[in-house]
Amino acid sequence: MQRVVIVTGANSGIGLALCERLLTQDSQLRLCLACRNLQRAEAARSTLLASHPDAHVDLLQLDVGSVQSVLTAAHEVKARYNRIDFLYLNAGIMPNPQVDIRAFFKGLFSKNVIHMFATAEGLLTQQDRLNSDGLQEVFATNLFGHFLLIRELEPLLCLTENSSRVVWTSSSNARRSAFNIEDMQHRNGTEPYSSSKYASDLLSLALNRRKNSQGLFSSVICPGLVMTNLTYGILPSFFWTLIMPIMWLIRIFTNTFTLTPYNGSEALHWLFLQKPESLDARAKYHSLTSGLGKNYTKPRQMDMDDEMSDALYSKLLKLEKEVRRKLSERERTQ
Repeated sequence: MQRVVIVTGANSGIGLALCERLLTQDSQLRLCLACRNLQRAEAARSTLLASHPDAHVDLLQLDVGSVQSVLTAAHEVKARYNRIDFLYLNAGIMPNPQVDIRAFFKGLFSKNVIHMFATAEGLLTQQDRLNSDGLQEVFATNLFGHFLLIRELEPLLCLTENSSRVVWTSSSNARRSAFNIEDMQHRNGTEPYSSSKYASDLLSLALNRRKNSQGLFSSVICPGLVMTNLTYGILPSFFWTLIMPIMWLIRIFTNTFTLTPYNGSEALHWLFLQKPESLDARAKYHSLTSGLGKNYTKPRQMDMDDEMSDALYSKLLKLEKEVRRKLSERERTQ
């Protein structure tokens, strides 16, 4: 049967690179590009069809940072398809990243330079804000919107006769120290991106505990250090001009500097080829590139526990109920 694959944030970077690789692997896929900007999505579709003219590529308008957009998109998906084989949750934001320049240059000439580039630990803060739904923007886009999308699409994802896969694009920047279960939206912190990515790791574990018996399997990947629009926005362009030669040199000595979107999509593509029963629910699958340019995937255990993952899932269910209630009240008053 024709497999259905949905990729959020598919119009550029790792998402677009993944779509290209998936169509090369299986030209009979029914691929859906779920993007906020339909104009950019159409450009991505044209790019894919130029190399795969017979491919079936659909477009779906989806802003995972908006509750109404998620609900509308999910309704459209259920009208179009009768199953979902893969749901790649790749869309994400890191708004207004601020770099500690002093810490950056100190780390640049230290023995921890590779770790600094690979994780950005101690370097980055972001200025988060409330969105129109009253949620923290990073939390809403990177985590809650995707959670709500999964909840809406459960009738197509939880089919015992056909296993479905949810794959999260996480990060090595996902750190337990940045996440607080009592402040899951990260209203009081300065690292909402790290918090949201750690939360997605926790949520993946909770999904497996609750949904594997219904045919839904969840995995988490880290693309490595990839140069995308999100990455380039962290530092001024002249900084990248200065340090890119250093990064290519460092790449010889570390496998986490994947650098290109194609290389960064390695783990996403690798998971497409695996049987879900063979995967480790507690592992994050890393895209890695050797100094000679060979791409491969390696699992690494995540720092988390079942109790915290279940607590997060329960809190998200409670928040979902509250958000739906507010949305319903808003519609009644309009």
